[in-house]
Amino acid sequence: MILNVSGRTDIIAFYSQWFINRYKEGFVDVRNPFNQNMVSRIYFNDVDAIMFCTKNPIPILPYLKEIDKPIEFHVTITPYKNDIEPNVPFKKDIIEAIKQVSNIIGKQHLSVRYDPIFISDKYSLEYHKKAFEKLCSLLNGYINRIIISFIDEYKNVRKNQNILKMKEMTENDYKEIGTSFSKSAKKYNIIVHTCFEDKNLCEYGFTKGECMSKELAYKLTGKTYKKWTARKEKKCNCVEMVDIGVYNSCKHFCKYCYANFDEKQVINNFNNHNPNSSLLVGELKKDDIIKIRVN
Repeated sequence: MILNVSGRTDIIAFYSQWFINRYKEGFVDVRNPFNQNMVSRIYFNDVDAIMFCTKNPIPILPYLKEIDKPIEFHVTITPYKNDIEPNVPFKKDIIEAIKQVSNIIGKQHLSVRYDPIFISDKYSLEYHKKAFEKLCSLLNGYINRIIISFIDEYKNVRKNQNILKMKEMTENDYKEIGTSFSKSAKKYNIIVHTCFEDKNLCEYGFTKGECMSKELAYKLTGKTYKKWTARKEKKCNCVEMVDIGVYNSCKHFCKYCYANFDEKQVINNFNNHNPNSSLLVGELKKDDIIKIRVN
């Protein structure tokens, strides 16, 4: 089993102490988002590897060396300001944390995500080109790969269009990003990668493939895994992972987020978090049905 920590929320940024408590206790409970009385119990003895995904790795840094499982780490860092990402820490602090993660787990197990890309009057094509060049220069020697994606029209994106003010991208925009990003990355020996984008930009030197491929999963664990089937329409071929997060619980409040769409619920979930609970949000109930998950 590979844990995803997490695509549903930023556990590392806001709930690292909870995760470490669960790791030390040896198990974690995950409530089924579609059937609230069903709870999966996952024992860390059954976990083969962990995929950490975060915008802020700082809280987990003191604990990383305590985790004796294979780790892949994805850190998202974009050039947007607090109108788009209200509660993301200063980018310079995140970059320093990325360097520390690289030194602890090795840059071969660390990817940076420049994700998602959209353009507007404020965040223009030239703005992105300069920001990407600077990011590559600051992380020179600490990473091998930057994964990019373009914004999708999630519910939250539609709701926040008056804030995002994004423009439709033209073929020339994609070409400019492809040529400029490739040039910047090549200068610092970094690969630019797309996962399941319609515009994969391979003609400009980008690579494409899964974020957690069958080959990478086997290299990490020596085991084979099924492909994830939840995104057939997106043609995602990543291996199946078990997400232990909860939707609507990330306090970054990014205006493009697919996992947050109700800020009141985010606050309620955050306030209902107990770092000593086996669940990320709330407590176990008498009528909960707990089933042990082994794969």
